[in-house]
This record gives sequence, structure tokens and C-alpha cells, in this order.
Amino acid sequence: MAPANHNAGSGFSAALLRSLKRSGILVASKSTLNAKNLEALGAERLAQLLIEISTGDAAAKRKLRLALAGAEGPKEAAREIAKRLTSIARARTFVNWRNRKSLVKDLETQRSAIMEQIAPHDPREALGLLWRFMGLATPVFERCDDSSGIVIDIFHQACADLGDVAMAAGPELEALARQVFDALHDNGFGQYDGLIVIMGPALGPEGIAHLKDLVEDLGRTPVPVPPKAEWTAIGWGSGGTRYAHEMQERARQSMVGMALKDIADVEGDVDGFIAQYDPKTRKVPQIAAEIATRLLAAGRAGDALGFIDRAALDKNHFVPREWEGARIAVLEALDRKDEAQAFRWECFERGLSSEHLRDYLKRLPDFEDIEAEDRAMAHAATHHNLLPPLGFFLEWPAPEHAARLLIARHKQINGDHYEFLAPAAEGLAEKHPLAATVALRAMIDFTLNEARVKRYGYAAQHLATCADLAGRIEDFGAVEPHLAYVARLKTEHGKKTGFWSRIGE
Repeated sequence: MAPANHNAGSGFSAALLRSLKRSGILVASKSTLNAKNLEALGAERLAQLLIEISTGDAAAKRKLRLALAGAEGPKEAAREIAKRLTSIARARTFVNWRNRKSLVKDLETQRSAIMEQIAPHDPREALGLLWRFMGLATPVFERCDDSSGIVIDIFHQACADLGDVAMAAGPELEALARQVFDALHDNGFGQYDGLIVIMGPALGPEGIAHLKDLVEDLGRTPVPVPPKAEWTAIGWGSGGTRYAHEMQERARQSMVGMALKDIADVEGDVDGFIAQYDPKTRKVPQIAAEIATRLLAAGRAGDALGFIDRAALDKNHFVPREWEGARIAVLEALDRKDEAQAFRWECFERGLSSEHLRDYLKRLPDFEDIEAEDRAMAHAATHHNLLPPLGFFLEWPAPEHAARLLIARHKQINGDHYEFLAPAAEGLAEKHPLAATVALRAMIDFTLNEARVKRYGYAAQHLATCADLAGRIEDFGAVEPHLAYVARLKTEHGKKTGFWSRIGE
């Protein structure tokens, strides 16, 4: 009873403390770090502390300068931001994953300052600064490792901000269309992806018409070929410059095509979107799905089905999920519900898609769904490859089926697929210890057989878990018992001291 009383008393005390604090009877300690306590220090002391804290911290100093500039007004804040954007553009130091954090923080500080300190007071000034900010993308990515995608996310957010600020700024539409057009030429790192759709509301029909004229004019203007007299001077003899010219021409055509597709989307012109693809490309399943989705939204389900059915599919191999989803949506729109239902089952059988199976089951009458689910589980278990059904059973979830699969086919498991096996072992350990053991052993065997030294620590942990699980396994059946398995490991891998030294850690 003592623990119960103690817990009840603790809960009551915590509730009482919260009540007293809210009522003002009990106040926080004056040393607690909060805004009210800091205000009590006074402006002079706080200023001294900020100077001390920012010493040696360039990012903190920049924030303080921005705050001071903002206190003078948006114009001064804009000048401070512009100065910093110029400095970032001129920087040449390479940024790797170790020092990327400071660059990310700097960029986000400038973007936030534009949106919070400038945009509410002077949207036109903010729009100009955002265009300058977006212009940093090329020089930044030329000297930055962005394998994590954190930096491009900041530019994508700034690109989205452009649409909101442009709406508030109300710029001259022809000039705005020209800015968008120029930006599309400088999209080497994908920083302007989706720009036309983002700027569509601000451009309106008139601005979009200006933009379309510019894009179509570019489409009629191929990249000029240098005169033959210049070939030798510029290196065409080696073929390098000729290849560069071809790449420039392809880039021009690609940009024009993508821009016209986005413009068609903004205008709601489905036929204009379709026109950007040649007849052969329209048969690519993913493209057919894009076209069908737009036709369906325009109320043209019959036309959409035509594109779906003409898609060039290799039904013995990969069938894109986008095409499957579009076909189901079109069949439903045409009120061909039985065909849609049959196709859901076909999609499940082919790819073991839990999404398609759930959609299929919820449309069945009561009790029929149970029989169909059993049939689906049986079908998944017969898949020639182990991983797709294992992934399906874990996602459904159907742990008992996952356990039976692992035990029955334990000799087929590739222990390199830890992304499947580790969660399987963790999820099955409590109720299916033998199946969890099989998954763990597969990872151990792969690690030792391939001498993956960096994984020895994990393998040692897996073996310790196997020892714990062994005590709960009554019958190993066709699976090697634990002590025999450990003895075999010592015989086959006894010299791998890097692994054995981890045992018992």
C-alpha cells in the first residue's frame, strides 16, 4: 500500500503546486530563467549581459544588429538585411556537414527578418529582398554540401513566401512576369520549383498571359550555334563545346515545356498541359496518371480512362502506384465500381499494397471482409521473395503471419536488410521469441560472414538478446538451438576478436 499512497500523494502535491502557481499564492523562484525575472534586472544589466554573451558569437551579433535596426524602423532593418545578403553572396568558404549549421541559422535569420520585420510594414521592400535572398541559392549551393536537404528547404520556404508577399505588394504585372521568367533560367538547384503555381494568384490572368508570351517566345528561339570560324578557338574540334551546346538546347526545351505545363495548370487548361507531351511520352504510366488526374478534375472521366488504358505497362514488373490510383479514381467516377473493386484486389496481389487491400475490404459486405482478409494473408505468404510479405505483415499488422513466415523460410533471410529485420525482431520478441531470434541471427550471420566490423557492436547486442529469448522458447523445431548456434559461431568466427570482445559489454 505504501507505494500507492506515495504515488497518490505525489500526484496531489503536483496538482496543488500548479494550482497555487496559477493563483499567484506561490510564485516561481527569482532565479528561474523567464522573461519576467530578466526584466527585473533592468535594461543596463541586460545590455551588458547581451554584449558578454554575443562576444565571439557572430550569429548572435547579427541578431542583435537586426534587432537594433528594426527598432529604428523597417527601412533601417531592410538595409541591414541587404548588407548581410551581399556578404553571404560574396562568401567563398566551402561549407560541409560540420559547419553547415551556422549557414542554415544565418539564412533562416535573414528570411525570418524579411517576413517578420519588413513584410508587414513594406511588402514591396520585402518582395525585393526576397528576390535577392533567392538569388543567393546558386552561389550558396556552389560552395555547400547539402546532402541532408536542410538548405534547399529554406529556399523552398522563401520561394513560397514570394507568393504571399507579391500578393500584398501588388507589383506591376508585366515586371513581375519578367522576374518569374528570369528566375526560371536560374533554377539549377531546384530552388524555384513550383514558382509559377506559387506566383499564379499574384500574377492573375494578365500576368500569366505576359509570362506565357515570354516562355513561348523562348520556345521559338533555339540556343545560337557559334559560327564555324569560332569552332577552333572555342574547342569544338574536341567535341566538348558541341556537347555543351546540345546540353544548353535541351535545358532550354525542358524549361519551356515545364513552364508551359505549370502555366496550363494555373489556367486550368488541361489540353494545354497535354500538348506539352508528345504522343509517345503520354503513354508513360506516370505521365498518363498525371494527365488522367487533371482530366478527372475537369469532369472528363471518359477521356481520362482513354489515357490510362493506353499507358504502356509492363505488367510482369513494376506498375507505378500513381497509375493504379488514377485508374481506380477514374473507374469510380464512371460508376464502374465492380471493376474498381476487382482492380484493387489485382493491385494488392501484384504489389502486396496494404493501402489497396484496406480500400478493398472496407467496400465488402459484413463478414465477407474477414474471409477476404484471410485469403489476402495466404496469398502474401506465398510470395517468392521474403521481404515484400514480411514488410506487408509488419505494416498491416499481422505479427503471427510475420512470425510463421520468418520461421518457415529462415534459411532464405538476407541479414543485410536490417531495415526490415530489426523492427521485425523488436515487434515479435514478446509473443514470438523464436521468430525474433531468427531475424536477429540473420543479421548476426551477415555481419560476421561479411566481416562488417562497424556492425559488430549491434551483432553483439543481437546475440545477447537471443540469449534472453532462448529461455522463453520451448521448442526450436527446425531452428538450431541457442547453445548450438553460439558454439557454431565460435567455430566459424572465433578469430573475430572485434566481435567477441563486445560480448558482455
